[in-house]
Amino acid sequence: MPGEIRPAGVPSATGAPPGPPPLRASHADRDRVVDDLTVAAGDGLLSAVELDERLEAALSARTLDELAPLTADLPAAAGTPRTAAPDVKDVVRVDNRGGPYRRVDRWVVPRRMEVRSEWGEVVLDFTHAVITQDTLRIDMDVRGSSLVLVTRPGIVVDADELTVAFGTVDIRPAAGPATPVGLRVELAGELEFGKVRARPPRRTFLRWLLRRPAAHPALTD
Repeated sequence: MPGEIRPAGVPSATGAPPGPPPLRASHADRDRVVDDLTVAAGDGLLSAVELDERLEAALSARTLDELAPLTADLPAAAGTPRTAAPDVKDVVRVDNRGGPYRRVDRWVVPRRMEVRSEWGEVVLDFTHAVITQDTLRIDMDVRGSSLVLVTRPGIVVDADELTVAFGTVDIRPAAGPATPVGLRVELAGELEFGKVRARPPRRTFLRWLLRRPAAHPALTD
């Protein structure tokens, strides 16, 4: 049968010797392909529609054979050297008093964050962030402030360890349950007279007119 996988040494229905089974793709394999696609789209090599289609295929790919065609026609697939591994900090501390604090664009996600905020807003935008590990713990002391997490497919936010007093927590998934989890953001600490909100990126006006979801790069590196 087409697509049938047999154990090594078991002949196919036609009698031909079986080939090796396709190799399974890991989260890191999918992430590398999505990173290449995102860079290619930024360089004008892929349209928004092509990027959406290939990202969806990359996120759902199960084998390396399914990933390979997605970048076969891009310069990165022809041997363009990759950038060096990012410098990942163990802890990043945020002390915000009465103003906005934002991490956006291509920032490197640390292994842990400590967020203290009073009467301000902290925005952590993961849309184009470089993610190198599967867990980010955020220890919070947020009072009279808001913490906004802009997520993308593959990012799950867990607030089970967060203590809330006169505050609200609004967590919206960035994709359906079939998307592999690449990063779990664990919120812990205290939220008092404030708000935590996790949401996917907002759609542009054109995408709203076309009723298309916002385009997200997936987890990188």
